[in-house]
Amino acid sequence: MAEKNSIDNGGDLGATLLNGAFISEAELKSAQEIAAKSNKKLTEVLLEEGLIDTEVLASVLSLKYGVPVVNLARFEVQPQAIALVPEQMAREHHILPVSLDGDTLTIATDDPHDFRAVNTIASVTRKRIVTVIPVGMKLDKAIDGNYKLTSQIEQQVSQIVNLKVDTEAPADVSDAEALKQAPVVQAVDMMLTQAVRDRASDIHIEPQEDCLLIRNRIDGVLHDAVRLPLGVHSAILTRIKVLSNLNIAERRRPQDGQFSATVGNKRVDFRVATVESAHGEMAVLRVLDKSMLLIKLPELGMTPTVLQPFEKLLASPFGMILVNGPTGSGKTTTLYSALQKLDAKERNIMTIEDPIEYGFRGISQIQVNRQAGITFPVGLRAIMRLDPDVILVGEIRDAETATTAVQAAITGHLVLSSIHANDAVSALIRLIDMGVEPFLVTSAVIGSLSQRLVRKVCPYCRQMVEVPPAEAMAYATAMNETKDKFSVGRGCNFCSRSGFLGRVGVYELLTLTDSMRKSLMKGESASELKEQAIKEGMTPMGRDGMQKVKDGITAPGEVMRNVFTIL
Repeated sequence: MAEKNSIDNGGDLGATLLNGAFISEAELKSAQEIAAKSNKKLTEVLLEEGLIDTEVLASVLSLKYGVPVVNLARFEVQPQAIALVPEQMAREHHILPVSLDGDTLTIATDDPHDFRAVNTIASVTRKRIVTVIPVGMKLDKAIDGNYKLTSQIEQQVSQIVNLKVDTEAPADVSDAEALKQAPVVQAVDMMLTQAVRDRASDIHIEPQEDCLLIRNRIDGVLHDAVRLPLGVHSAILTRIKVLSNLNIAERRRPQDGQFSATVGNKRVDFRVATVESAHGEMAVLRVLDKSMLLIKLPELGMTPTVLQPFEKLLASPFGMILVNGPTGSGKTTTLYSALQKLDAKERNIMTIEDPIEYGFRGISQIQVNRQAGITFPVGLRAIMRLDPDVILVGEIRDAETATTAVQAAITGHLVLSSIHANDAVSALIRLIDMGVEPFLVTSAVIGSLSQRLVRKVCPYCRQMVEVPPAEAMAYATAMNETKDKFSVGRGCNFCSRSGFLGRVGVYELLTLTDSMRKSLMKGESASELKEQAIKEGMTPMGRDGMQKVKDGITAPGEVMRNVFTIL
């Protein structure tokens, strides 16, 4: 009976969409055939195939069946409602509990007449069920955002306390299946899943005096994920070490490793580092979502005044291009984006990296392996004997690597590399400080790109507000103009109430001119060189950041916090 009443199995919805000219008869027929073959709901197919917009479908359903809509981007879902329905059930029936009022539980669903789902949830929760249709946010995304795994992690670790859990590699298949169900394995898997869902770049596992603190770095800022009892510290660290092929008996010396895991429907790499701290061994896991590394140059946030000359530098047949900034400023992403711009079919492109974070087709990549004697300078010298056209050096860390890379650039190769420096000019000074002669630097380097990452204002909850005087003054100083109100996010379900969603780069590009080379040879200071570069047309990072503030992309406080060397 429930199947008959479902809006997806009758012709009512299709007829309504046809009558309103929302879709054509051919599109409806095609969607119905796909739904029948794949055993999916018609609404799912319509949305997946892009035949109808989510907002339009919700409006049609709301008007036809007299069911109200709820804007999930704005609506604050009640935790007590979420607690009533298990996550697995919510995903299976594709619903989200949004509010609880006495004995009435309101759920958001794309199919308000799916009575089987409604009856199942009513029997489990023992509540009267009221349905609403979601708008403003896809239901899957809303489910991910509201079903945090914190409580499930806590349930698993409660079984670990005072219980010895075997995390060693299983001897046979039956042991492997048993291991998957072990509480510590479940807890670690949930931690990884939650971090990937939250778009975290790092997971911090930090023993404190009274608890084990798990923190996720999201958009460059650390957020508490869960606090666990200290009794699970050893089990969780052991499990992570087993995954990373580290020595589980060694707790005093720092260790590094990595592993891969399937989270959701994608493969994610994790780079692990451990070290002994005052309250026990801590670990930090770098989350390497490879899909985030394949971003094209125009998508990084470069303005035309940076993008166009940078692409021109990439077209140069030889010379060195430096990409600099602190750890976590997106240097690797920029270098990988630059590689995608280059033609690997007609040119031999080779890299030396530590580690290789993404494999490119048609590009030869070498992994640093110190135990085998393959270091940056050794690998770089080997590459130079293999007829390369373009060389990417993962990072210039020492004098030997710097000298070898400069020699490669002078001898007719295009060399791309990252280096730790505060700004574009400082990268040149850093090479000289490493022992590279100034005349070699001026002969080799053709450009220096410095960058930072700032959080973007959430586009779903942005509003114009007044900011503190210090932020308004910083904007006025950088832009030579005053502004009363700025775009700031007030917080919504899309951005987890933070007001920010995603990050964008802030850049300054120094293209070496003959006059800049002469000034560098004279030994002028970094401040003098920078002043000259600005006179010659370089846009400083502070101004680039505040231009993004003017465009409503980020907030002035973000530029002040991240571009600290400029403002």
